Amino acid sequence: MRIFVITKRMLIIGAIAAIAVIAAIVIAIAVSDSSATAAAGAAKVEEYELEVLAGTKRELPVYSVAREDKKIALTIDAAWEDDKTEFILETLKKYDIKATFFLCGFWVEKYPDQVKAIHEAGHELGNHTATHPHMSKLSEKEMIKELEDFEKLMEKTIGERTKIFRAPYGEYDDRVITTVRKQGYEVLQWDIDTVDWKEERSAKTILDSVLPKLHPGCIILSHNNGYKIKEYLPVLIETAIKEGYEFVTVSELLLEGETLIDVNGVQKKAG
Repeated sequence: MRIFVITKRMLIIGAIAAIAVIAAIVIAIAVSDSSATAAAGAAKVEEYELEVLAGTKRELPVYSVAREDKKIALTIDAAWEDDKTEFILETLKKYDIKATFFLCGFWVEKYPDQVKAIHEAGHELGNHTATHPHMSKLSEKEMIKELEDFEKLMEKTIGERTKIFRAPYGEYDDRVITTVRKQGYEVLQWDIDTVDWKEERSAKTILDSVLPKLHPGCIILSHNNGYKIKEYLPVLIETAIKEGYEFVTVSELLLEGETLIDVNGVQKKAG
C-alpha cells in the first residue's frame, strides 16, 4: 500500500493553482458579458440607423435656420387682447423692419382693422388656428377644419391665405406636423422665447435672457399682449441692429431649394 504524504509546500502549490483556475473563469465570464454588451449596443445603433433610414424619426417644425448672413426673424403671436398692437406696429415702422404675426381666428374676427393694418404695413401673417386648441388632441379632420376656418376668415378680411403655421402652445407631435404640412404649410416654432406673457418678468430680465442668445437664423417669439413689450421691444430691435442683425419675415428667413431639418429643428441646405 502506497502512502502519500501531503507536505505544506504541496498545499501552497495546490491553493495557487485553484486561485489561478478561479481567476481564469472570472475573466472569461467578464469578457463574455462585455462582448454581449457591445453587441447589444451595436444592435441598438444599427436599429436606430435603420429607423432613421426608414423615415421613422420624429417630425419637427423649424426652430431656426442655418444661415451665413445675420438675418433673424421676430415673430409675434396674437391671440388675446389688442391694446399694444398699435404700439408694436409703430415701433416696427420706426426701425423700418418687418415681422411675422401668427394670428388666431377669433382674434381676426374681433380685430379685423388691426389685421388689415398689419397686412398693409407689409408684415407677414401666419395661421395660429381658428380657436387655439391643443392640436395633438384633435383628429386629422378636426385639425384641417381649424386651418380652413382660419383661412376663410383671412380671405374675408384681407383676400389672401397664409402659407406658414405655428401650433398653439407650441405643442405638436408627428401627426400634427404631417397633417399641417400636407395642407401646404411650413410649420414654425422658435428658438428664442421672450416669455413675455409672464407678468413677473421685467423688461431687463427679458432682454438679459434674449440678447445674448441672438445668432444668425434665430426665430424670436413675442406676444402682441406681452406685459413688458412696450419696454423691451425697442431695446431688443435697436440692440440687434447695432450688432449687425437684419430683421426679415419668417418666409424670407427660410432657405430655398432642397432643405432638411436636423434633430435640433434647424433648417439646413440638403447635402
